[in-house]
Amino acid sequence: MGASRAWLTEMKILVIEDDLVIADLIKKGLKEAGFIVDHADEGLTGISLALSGDYDLAIVDLMLPKLDGLSIIDLVRDKGINLPILILSAKRSVEERVSGLTHGGDDYLTKPFSFSELLARVKALLRRSSNVVEPTTMNYRDLTIDLLARTVSRGGKKVDLQPKEFMLLEYLLRNQGHVVSKTMIMERVWDYHFDPGTNVVEARISKLREKVDKGFDTPLIHTVRGLGYVLKQQD
Repeated sequence: MGASRAWLTEMKILVIEDDLVIADLIKKGLKEAGFIVDHADEGLTGISLALSGDYDLAIVDLMLPKLDGLSIIDLVRDKGINLPILILSAKRSVEERVSGLTHGGDDYLTKPFSFSELLARVKALLRRSSNVVEPTTMNYRDLTIDLLARTVSRGGKKVDLQPKEFMLLEYLLRNQGHVVSKTMIMERVWDYHFDPGTNVVEARISKLREKVDKGFDTPLIHTVRGLGYVLKQQD
């Protein structure tokens, strides 16, 4: 696991969501990002877990069977539990957002949503609550990415990347040593589901290899046939 994800490895997130398709998407994405994730598909189980004190953050849907999301938030706050809560809801009006935040929610994300935005909000809430600063640079061997300046260098030499190429390299680096599929890349970098008829991933990988690996004795970006791509130094 990359150094940039180290601060996440012991953090536990509770997802309270009755839509199993959405819940599975969130669980899969958060686990890939390095979190430990538990799920409850109704409110009574959700509040029981939320009150356990075992979690660093909760993602709570408002419309839940047995016990609604606002009631869950009220009960958590009544117990004095300072659990960061991200509200996830199809309710979009300003009044409904204000109500959710007034009840004690820390952030509000409306459905449908992109997972990349959800992940960014989760990380922001965790940084705020834990006072942990996520590194602004990522390194692997002689490759360095500056996440703030959006610059890349290898062996001390600047590598000029287009925005999508930077995002692709960042995603590979965050998952260094682990194979990521074309589907995962499309969902995380392009933020839409993979179309098996497109070669956009192959084309971008090819350009990225030319910029990152060309001129160096040791290539870092590799194709794992039938599975996807991985950033690592071959033994």
